Amino acid sequence: MKPTVERGRWVAAWLSVACLGLLPVSPLSAQEPKLRATLQGHTDAVVAVAFSPDNKTLASASYDGTLKLWDMTTGKERATLGEYKGCLGCVAFSPDGKTLASGAIGSPVYFPDLKNVKLWDVAAGKVRTTLKGNTFHVYSVAFSPDGKTLASVNGDVKLWDLATNKERATLQGHTKEDKKTSEPAYGVESVAFSPDGKTLAAASHDMTVKVWDVATAKRSTLQGHTHAVYSVAFSSDGKTLASASGDKTVRLWDLATNKERATLQGHTESVMSVAFSPDGKTLASVSYDKTVKLWDVATGKERATLQGTQAVLSVAFSPDGRMLASAGGSTANEPGELKVWDIATGK
Repeated sequence: MKPTVERGRWVAAWLSVACLGLLPVSPLSAQEPKLRATLQGHTDAVVAVAFSPDNKTLASASYDGTLKLWDMTTGKERATLGEYKGCLGCVAFSPDGKTLASGAIGSPVYFPDLKNVKLWDVAAGKVRTTLKGNTFHVYSVAFSPDGKTLASVNGDVKLWDLATNKERATLQGHTKEDKKTSEPAYGVESVAFSPDGKTLAAASHDMTVKVWDVATAKRSTLQGHTHAVYSVAFSSDGKTLASASGDKTVRLWDLATNKERATLQGHTESVMSVAFSPDGKTLASVSYDKTVKLWDVATGKERATLQGTQAVLSVAFSPDGRMLASAGGSTANEPGELKVWDIATGK
């Protein structure tokens, strides 16, 4: 997915070969998240997960070219939404839960899917529309909170008007002044909207985090990481941004000052994805070191470590904060690992 860095080695490995039930749980303490389910069905690494707004469905995207929907009540696969002729790399639910966006990031030979964002009708399980115009593989997608705009990442960030399905703007993430620290041809890695929809943040290959004012396209750059940045996430109040990097750290940024607030250290390999709990008190991070770590946002201290058996590439909290999904995989053409954890509510 990301050439010349760890995440890219997944696609490289895949290209060299081929395109890469809920259990009863006991009451939880606040310190001991428990494994709720291991979801089986993908035949390759699982690289992206997203919960539906009503908490009932989990979507997963895999290098095996499939997009799957899972019933969170039963732990069973609900549907497989077609098959891409390429490796899927991103997925996101619209705020109303009726639409799912996905993008493909690799294939042994060229296919049009690689440059398109597909918007799926969740109820019907069919493609509603295809957004064309990206110039490269689609690494990340994110809906604005009002559901009117979709951001897609293919080196730069494109904003799509979902009323017309037309491109509204392109936000440059790999500009001339960045190239001295950039790796060739790849800029933005992933993108996230702030809770109020006014700000867009992006993780960049050039070791920086980009922050745009959506209305004006004015951009700020947050510097501090010493390796490519793979993921960004906003806190629920929009005041803090978390970033995950190949430098093995997670950094918390104060968006009022654009200054680093804290560096969270503990992972022993590249950190690939971060997600805030809905109440903003906990941050989850996942890594090639096969762990999911939960951090206390207020203190920056590690709260818990959830151990997997394969590299972990993506993480997401359910909107009610009661579940955490983690996804990953270690070897091309072998089943990935998709787990759902029960998170203590303190009640």
